[in-house]
Amino acid sequence: MDTLTPQDVQKSLDTFNLGIQIRFFENSTATSQLAADEIGCQLGQIAKSICFIVEDKPVVVIASGDQRVDDRKVAALLGVSRKQVKFATPEQCIDLIGYAPGGAGASHITTGDLS
Repeated sequence: MDTLTPQDVQKSLDTFNLGIQIRFFENSTATSQLAADEIGCQLGQIAKSICFIVEDKPVVVIASGDQRVDDRKVAALLGVSRKQVKFATPEQCIDLIGYAPGGAGASHITTGDLS
C-alpha cells in the first residue's frame, strides 16, 4: 500500500459527517509534544495512536499524549507474553494505517484484522 495523502484522510473523516477539517502546520507535529506545542494545547489533550503486532495481528492503542503505553499491560490485556507484543515497523504501519509513525493518527484503518 502507498502512503495515504491528506486528501485520503479528509475523505475518511468526511464519512463521519462531523465537520472535521485537516489543518496543516508550518512545524512538525510528529510527536505528541510537538503537536501540542504547535496547536497550543496541553499534552494530555493530544490523542496518539501506537500500532503493535501481537501474534502476527495488528493492535492499535489510542492513548492520551501525556501517557506512556505499557506493553506489559497490552500483553496482559490480550493474554499473551510481553515478548509477543512488538512495535509495528514503519512499513507495517503504512500497510495497516496508511502512514508511517508520526505521520497521522489512525483515522483510516486499512485492514479488518485490527484489534
